[in-house]
Amino acid sequence: MQVNFESRDPEGAQLRELVIERLRFALRRVDLHPASAHIRLSDTNGPRGGVDKHCTLSLNAQGAGHLVIHASASSWRASFELALARLARNLVRAWQRQRSHPRSSGKRHMPAPSAD
Repeated sequence: MQVNFESRDPEGAQLRELVIERLRFALRRVDLHPASAHIRLSDTNGPRGGVDKHCTLSLNAQGAGHLVIHASASSWRASFELALARLARNLVRAWQRQRSHPRSSGKRHMPAPSAD
């Protein structure tokens, strides 16, 4: 899996290895091997503080399609963990949908003839 990481903030960039490792671990837990992932950490209002650390996770996965998850928190780690939890929930939902609605084998079921 190809993982791209982007952060212009030095504090966010320090989390690069941890974030990539956590993402790979989470995807391994749901037994999904996507083609690519993109992680972007950004600070929406600069040094003023507050709930301004934003994390965007983009994932291309077979069966789940293209997922984009956004999360904001007061710290880089918290915004990433929140986005990762949302991503895992969405992937589990997509996996459950696939299992509950298996693709038909191409056979069409004809209704039983009515006895008139």
